[in-house]
Amino acid sequence: MEEEYKKGSLSLTGAVSLGTGVMIGAAIFALLGQVAELSGEIFPFIFLIGAVLVAFSSYSYIKVSNAFPSAGGVAMILQKAYGKTTITAGSALLMAFAMVINQSLVARTFGSYTLQLFDGDDNSIWVPVLGVILLIGTFLINMAGNKTVEKSAFIMAILKVGGITIFAIGGLWAAGFSFSEALPSEISNEYSIPSYLGAFALTTLAYAGFTTITNSGAEVVNPHKNVGRAIIISLLICTVVYILVAFAVSSNLSISSIVETKNYSLAEAARPAFGKYGLWFTVGIAIVATISGVIANVFAVSRMTAMLTKMKLIPHSHFGMPGRVQQHMLVYTVVIAILLTIFFDLTRIASLGAIFYIVMDIVIHWGVLKHLRKEVNANPAILITAILFDAIILGAFLWIKLDTDPFIIILSVGLMVLIFLSEKWFLQSKKTEYEK
Repeated sequence: MEEEYKKGSLSLTGAVSLGTGVMIGAAIFALLGQVAELSGEIFPFIFLIGAVLVAFSSYSYIKVSNAFPSAGGVAMILQKAYGKTTITAGSALLMAFAMVINQSLVARTFGSYTLQLFDGDDNSIWVPVLGVILLIGTFLINMAGNKTVEKSAFIMAILKVGGITIFAIGGLWAAGFSFSEALPSEISNEYSIPSYLGAFALTTLAYAGFTTITNSGAEVVNPHKNVGRAIIISLLICTVVYILVAFAVSSNLSISSIVETKNYSLAEAARPAFGKYGLWFTVGIAIVATISGVIANVFAVSRMTAMLTKMKLIPHSHFGMPGRVQQHMLVYTVVIAILLTIFFDLTRIASLGAIFYIVMDIVIHWGVLKHLRKEVNANPAILITAILFDAIILGAFLWIKLDTDPFIIILSVGLMVLIFLSEKWFLQSKKTEYEK
């Protein structure tokens, strides 16, 4: 199946565009309000500290991907660390599902922002309907092939990064922003330490799009150097953009207003800052950002799951469809994303994605620490620090959800158990089949 992936078909610029496409599409428009809900007026600083935490998290991916660039990305790292085991298959599927969850998160965000052009209700049936339309459209773009994806991702990345930067700088100027005034004089007692740590959990999801680059490693030009470079550049660009936008929003809206409009807080912040035309501009950028985010995400997850099929770690059925396995995976992932978009709201989608991603991330770091550290020349102190960060913020996030939404914990644990048990059964059945 490796022949399905064209080596050198993604430039460094294209890889960076894909990474920023996923991250900015998800975080700025879908997660900013939710982070503010958990951390109050210091939420812009949460994005900054979150970037530092994710820098530790990206270390394992950069070291292994530079040594062994692969279209399988995360799946390849897991296999090298644990072999063809249930841990590898189950953890890789956690990552795949986290990426599919991200698709539905961004799809619903697209619906919420688009409705602001028509003063629509955020609880309207049109939110999931518009999200489904977006998913179908991005599916068709991905079916057109790598060059179409790269070209559209690059153009949209330029438009949205430029547009969001204009919004941020304009919003800061309109509000008479002063950094000294933005620094909180004291930390509010309204938010607990677990609440702040839970906000960090959501920011890790905001930056998790860098794994899109890892999953396209075999297709990047000069991958042994450019995969790591693309990840670092993407994280730096997104950190700057996140912080600028967070301060722009906090300068134009109160925390209560941000929380109240958390599904479309940037659009709401544009009203006092720029008026009607500013609102249209912001919604337009949101539409471009969410479209490119889903395109990049679908591109990456289809390749990752196709590689899992090649590695015989997950079952596959053509269901009578023609074409390559990767194209079939496009269909399956988009169908799952559509179902999530229809039946779950933004908060629950984000929570489910964060839990899946952090659990998988811990498994990755532990595998590199125990089995690949010497082979890829990784620093054990950085790996241990990344594991500790993940464990602390995951524990805090689960503690918060236990109080506010225990259903999402039950659902997350139930799905993870189902995934790992199903993989254990599948791999055992394959082993029995080979023995015969």
